[in-house]
Amino acid sequence: MQFELKTTDEKSKARAGVITTDHGIIETPIFMPVGTVASVKGVHQSELKEQINPDIILGNTYHLYLRPQTSILEQAGGLHKFMNWDRNILTDSGGYQVYSLSERRKITEEGVKFKSHIDGSLHFFSPEKVMEIQRSIGADIIMAFDECPPALSTYSYTKNSMEMTHRWLKRCVNHLEKVPAKYGYNQTLFPIVQGGVFRDLRTQSAEFISSIGAEGNAIGGLSVGEPAEVMYEMTELVCSVLPQDKPRYLMGVGTPINILENIALGVDMFDCVMPTRNARNGMLFTAHGTINIKNKKWENDFSPIDEMGITSVDTMYSKAYLRHLFASKEMLGKQIASIHNLGFYLWLVREARKHILQGDFAEWKDKMVKQMDKRL
Repeated sequence: MQFELKTTDEKSKARAGVITTDHGIIETPIFMPVGTVASVKGVHQSELKEQINPDIILGNTYHLYLRPQTSILEQAGGLHKFMNWDRNILTDSGGYQVYSLSERRKITEEGVKFKSHIDGSLHFFSPEKVMEIQRSIGADIIMAFDECPPALSTYSYTKNSMEMTHRWLKRCVNHLEKVPAKYGYNQTLFPIVQGGVFRDLRTQSAEFISSIGAEGNAIGGLSVGEPAEVMYEMTELVCSVLPQDKPRYLMGVGTPINILENIALGVDMFDCVMPTRNARNGMLFTAHGTINIKNKKWENDFSPIDEMGITSVDTMYSKAYLRHLFASKEMLGKQIASIHNLGFYLWLVREARKHILQGDFAEWKDKMVKQMDKRL
């Protein structure tokens, strides 16, 4: 993997760059649609390419390991071929599930034993096992195995967790060298900065992760319940330590406003389930604010879903029609809303990139944040 930093905004720390992998070019800043189980929920791969057009999407090691299982993925020739996706894929290591499925797992120095949420069967993830699984999945960018502590964890717990994540990282790096890639293209490992909401721990972790010399780095353990201001503080601190010439990936973030604010702090890559999850609940993101399409006020509003026309569904259907689909519990409503929201997120990061290159990102960002912070 290669990363070329094109420019940094003079009035903020926003960056525009280009990542190149064996599956193509990724222009940053970038938002990665989440395809947890080899599917971006409610969106066909053809729609994903033609209307949303992301350079990269995300899959999940934990979920793909359980279903369809790595043996099936290997028979298919890897996740790209299995889901008919010829662009970049990043896989989360399953570390977030260590956090989110806390009632179903036990953490030790060796790794994590967990009970499947599907059938209750027992499984064990070690750093070595996670590297082997991600080799079988075949994503272009793979994540080191980590523990993501809850936002309100004590200093002691967070410190111990961070230090274990660092030890796990060394094991990931060592084992990955022993397990070759399976499908004829390269995979790139990103370590993950942890440290909770504690400045000294975040600094220690960012320094340790930087010392590994990986081709890209991730920031984990944020957007897990802490106030947005704290997230921004931790992100700014970590970005000041991580190397300038490597891409920075802020995991699991977030709202359109969160994304713009973190771009301004120096983040290059984002993912979040919010655009599709909120779409399925009837919330649409637009440049002028959010819309709850299920509200009665849209019942006889025959204007386009979004007059900007970022995707074809925005002007093909009216707000009244989309509201009708939700009221009728038609699957098409969730599909249309998902395409719209994903299209908007990709438009947003591409506009951010354009304004970084033009040199007026800071002014544009401030205007957009004000506009998007409205309920329509």
